Amino acid sequence: MFDTPRAFPQLGKALPTVLATAAVLGLAWLLGAAIMDDARRAVILTAAAIVAACVAQKTLSDWRSGVYLFIVWLLFEDLIRKYMGNSMYIYFGKDVLIGATYTSLVMARLRGEHAERFRVPFKFALGIFVLLGLAQVFNSASPSLWYGVLGLKIYFYYIPLMFVSYALLRDERDLRRFLVLSVSLAAPIALLGILQAILGLNFLNPHGGADIDELGHLVRYTPSGAAVPRPPSVFVSDGRFADYLTLAFVLGLGTAGYLLLTREKRGRKIVFSAVALVALATTVSGGRGVFVYSCASALLLSVGMLWGAPPKLGEGYRLVKAIRRSFVFVVVAVSMAVIVFPDVVGPRWAFYSETLSPDSPDSEVSFRIWDYPVRNLLLAFDDPEWPTGHGIGTASLGIQYVSRILEVPTTGVTVESGYGQLLIEFGILGLILWVVWTTSVLIAAFKVTMRLKGTWAFPVAFSILWFVFYLLFPRTFGGIVGYQDFVLNAYLWLLVGVLFRLPVLVAQEQASDAPLVGKQLVGQL
Repeated sequence: MFDTPRAFPQLGKALPTVLATAAVLGLAWLLGAAIMDDARRAVILTAAAIVAACVAQKTLSDWRSGVYLFIVWLLFEDLIRKYMGNSMYIYFGKDVLIGATYTSLVMARLRGEHAERFRVPFKFALGIFVLLGLAQVFNSASPSLWYGVLGLKIYFYYIPLMFVSYALLRDERDLRRFLVLSVSLAAPIALLGILQAILGLNFLNPHGGADIDELGHLVRYTPSGAAVPRPPSVFVSDGRFADYLTLAFVLGLGTAGYLLLTREKRGRKIVFSAVALVALATTVSGGRGVFVYSCASALLLSVGMLWGAPPKLGEGYRLVKAIRRSFVFVVVAVSMAVIVFPDVVGPRWAFYSETLSPDSPDSEVSFRIWDYPVRNLLLAFDDPEWPTGHGIGTASLGIQYVSRILEVPTTGVTVESGYGQLLIEFGILGLILWVVWTTSVLIAAFKVTMRLKGTWAFPVAFSILWFVFYLLFPRTFGGIVGYQDFVLNAYLWLLVGVLFRLPVLVAQEQASDAPLVGKQLVGQL
């Protein structure tokens, strides 16, 4: 008989060897290219290829360590890409690494590891939408099947990450490691954005080609005429940086509350410092959306975490300390920036006050929140294909690359409304199914969060619930680019897996202290 447990370890050893051989051949080609072409870019690409090969090999042999390496690559990929002139080799590097992660996890399961499976409570609603997406690849109104391939990648390729993160967390230590790493990485990213706001947008931000030059060197102006440069940090655009800051701030606050509730001192200084840097970067980013959502997140998460605190007086007091300490770090960081760099902070504050204040004649709050996205949604109904759509991917992020590289025509139809873009790509049925599956995810996430009320995991659960709501509803209403952005999309599905794993981790902790209580909670799962 075929011995599965013995065969797959051999396959696991063979795959890294094949990968290493392919990497050597690729390096030989790149070295030749360095002689014939721009040496600097070839050297950078060579170094990136070596790193990618090492990360992929590590992922195939130890997928848990590979997950953390993938997160680092995910966040810093754009920085290499900018220095490579928007190279598509770099752009698809993360997709190869994700594929290696999926492969390694499946192999581990086939060897009999990770017997516990994640039973997705919203699988039917999400599955129907996925089936529609597959059917939309062959939409007759689509100019090319390549747009369908692009759409499948953007909408669905990262969904299995929720299974990866669910299996990643074996105990509370794995949760702490994942959260502290994610928040720690936000510190240098935020710091680079702050330095670009102070020193200028050319600081560690090269002109990487026509596609991304404007996005990475954007300057807005206040109604009074003051210039507001928009730093992109490590990313190719200021918009991606702003979206990431929203994620980092929400996750940072949840992690800070969690660390104090568990009385875990390791990582506290890093997390609180990162939260302060993210808040300062938000202030000097010049992005009104991230500024408003971060302020709203600070208020909502503070109130929510206090409401869901454990009933013991001491536990609630620790959450108060977490919230107070976070605000102290933020206030000190912003105050120092105002004092030392008034010329940097001043125009940003003027931009926010002149365009967001209700009593300002130049206020754009109602226009940006409601009028503009609704107008774009209605524009989607002017397209004659709105009942069935043009096909998945035909109006998605990255269509310019498909059109240029593969020399296929574009639809020429797009709107700056998330729901409007779903209508253009999927038709009216797709828009309805999108609302159904996102609502199902939110309801399931809400139920899990409420079950964790009164436990040390509630701050993390509540912050994830808020991020899921933010990304799938108000952010998507304003534009689908938030969901299609690979950083937010990857973290969305990683955090969904983390959220649904939390009850098991809480049960483990309670079982070690009170076996009867732990058994009851496990029985409820």
